[in-house]
Amino acid sequence: MKANLCALAAIALWASLATLGVSLKHVPPFLLTGIALAVGSVLTWPSALRDRRQWMIAPGTLGLGVFTLFGYHFLLFIGLRLAPAVEVNLINYLWPLLIVVLASLYLPGLKLRGVHIAAAAIGFAGAAIAILGGREAASATLDQPGWGALPGYLLALGSAFIWANYSLQTKRAELTGKSFPTASIGLFGLVSGALSLACHWALEPAVVLSGHDGLLLLLLGLGPLGAAFLLWDKALKFGDVRHVGLLSYLTPLASTVLLMQVTGRALSWHIALAAALIIGAALLGMRRH
Repeated sequence: MKANLCALAAIALWASLATLGVSLKHVPPFLLTGIALAVGSVLTWPSALRDRRQWMIAPGTLGLGVFTLFGYHFLLFIGLRLAPAVEVNLINYLWPLLIVVLASLYLPGLKLRGVHIAAAAIGFAGAAIAILGGREAASATLDQPGWGALPGYLLALGSAFIWANYSLQTKRAELTGKSFPTASIGLFGLVSGALSLACHWALEPAVVLSGHDGLLLLLLGLGPLGAAFLLWDKALKFGDVRHVGLLSYLTPLASTVLLMQVTGRALSWHIALAAALIIGAALLGMRRH
């Protein structure tokens, strides 16, 4: 029960991730990622100051964390700029399905069954419908041919694989006695944020942020890029990773509704069908586990 509550709390925070990302799309992506991750790391500083061992982790673990936090958010934020946000959001939220389908490759005692393969096929069919249906939206909102948005969709798919891999690696580390302290996620965020800011300094033009931008960055950092990571870590370590993956499918529902409100997109048949297939795939994937 505790794990499920932590997962639900993380999901509630992640529901705002795409909306905040779209609201800040005028901020250079390296700068956006760097500030938000650095702000999110602040939540773990008190624990690290009380006990420095909280941040004394293996280099491989640090590399996994930095690659995940930096790579996932950078790919997602770029994807939101290159393709229609609602479709990118749906494709990104294939990661709960990937957790269920790929669990047998990471965790001992779990087997991939036919129902999981069927779930994967249905989920990816939903993603394909989102991409095909998003061609008209891409032409209308991004001033480019529909297929010109394909790189954005592929980046969203890449971000989904990155987060699924991290989640399953975290659970495997817990089961094999190689778990890392939850507070070390703050170190992941701090190093990832510093890397992003260095890339901004080297590759992006300087910008002046408004007070409103600063408030949104604070909310982004403390919420979906801060507290949500800590809650998700607790959920993975104390719960069944497949149950947690199932609960995660509440995220695309809440996130898509919120995003559509902000962007002014009307509910179209392809968005509704894609969401139904992706969420239904996760429900199917949980059967007979």
